[in-house]
Amino acid sequence: MTALAIHLPDETGRLTPYQLAGRPIEAPAGPHRFNRTAFAAVHVVADPFAAQEPGLSPAIDWEATLAFRRHILDLGLGIAEAMDTAQRGMGLDWPAARELIERSLAAAAPAEQKRIVCGVGTDHLDPAEARSLDDVVAAYLEQLAAVQKAGGRVVLMASRALARIATGPADYEAVYARVLAEADQPVILHWLGEMFDPALAGYWGAGDFPPALETALAVIHANAARIDGIKLSLLDDRKEIEMRRRLPDGVRMYTGDDFNYPALIEGDDRGYSDALLGIFDPVAPAASAALSALAKGDRSAYRLLLEPTVPLSRLIFRAPTQRYKTGVVFLAYLNGFQDHFVMIGGAQAMRPLPYFTELFRLADNAGLLRDPQGAVARMRHFLRLYGIED
Repeated sequence: MTALAIHLPDETGRLTPYQLAGRPIEAPAGPHRFNRTAFAAVHVVADPFAAQEPGLSPAIDWEATLAFRRHILDLGLGIAEAMDTAQRGMGLDWPAARELIERSLAAAAPAEQKRIVCGVGTDHLDPAEARSLDDVVAAYLEQLAAVQKAGGRVVLMASRALARIATGPADYEAVYARVLAEADQPVILHWLGEMFDPALAGYWGAGDFPPALETALAVIHANAARIDGIKLSLLDDRKEIEMRRRLPDGVRMYTGDDFNYPALIEGDDRGYSDALLGIFDPVAPAASAALSALAKGDRSAYRLLLEPTVPLSRLIFRAPTQRYKTGVVFLAYLNGFQDHFVMIGGAQAMRPLPYFTELFRLADNAGLLRDPQGAVARMRHFLRLYGIED
């Protein structure tokens, strides 16, 4: 077989030949001019040689982690730092997140720092130990102060502790008002659905979308001057459009919909969504090229570049959705951004083999294997771990 072909196992283990067909996307060189604000929520690279136990504390390869952030910034995209794509609350604890934020900001040029937003949450507070709303507010403010001291812009992440102890919408309104009052510049709110984090079920004080939406909108309208926008991660384009049309002037909708992002970003005659997406980590070249085309008014080129990434994204983010980080990091491995497929907390083991083989095919089809020969070599190495010889 040629260097651009490989035998891949199907779900029965039977090997079938696969011929690579995709042409790697070449993102346009800078300076990049987009008419949408776009952040990629980015992963961290684990250090497989660290001595500590993976389940106890995260070991991070800082050089490779920061090099990937340079890749994202050079494509003209912004960075959403220390959020769920970086395994925040699922392997990345607050001390490591704080160091990650500080290192990421320090490594960026002053103008680039404006394109970095940083996750602020309450994850150093065990939800079971939260006794009052004051505890939640204090946890938020501790992280807010740390990020603002480092010069970072803020994404105010959803709180597991608040979800556990809040008794209704008024508690959410009170907590957000107190925290937002301490922000030194407008922040991005984050509504993360329970498909991403089951501990956030019933956020905003309701299990159903309509009453939860009303509470979230009440918080935004009451604090609009301190809010840049809201990232909505519910994987439902109709809900996002409904909320987008009800936001006050000047407050952005940042799509977090990793299933429907091309149409939501393109928009309609009543508006569009900006982007803060985990899928923009593995599809960054396609995102950069597509956003450049959109800014030039070439919607056809935009769709041709971005729509082929959707099948890949739907696979990466399939249920259980919170395991999507495994697919994101696997693509980083295939593309040579790290020389191993190891994740903090051992999360590389959270998907079955057919998931990875289909991911390989779909990444090829979307032009997202930047070095096809290298990707084939890494895929063969990966398959040997499962006892498969090509």
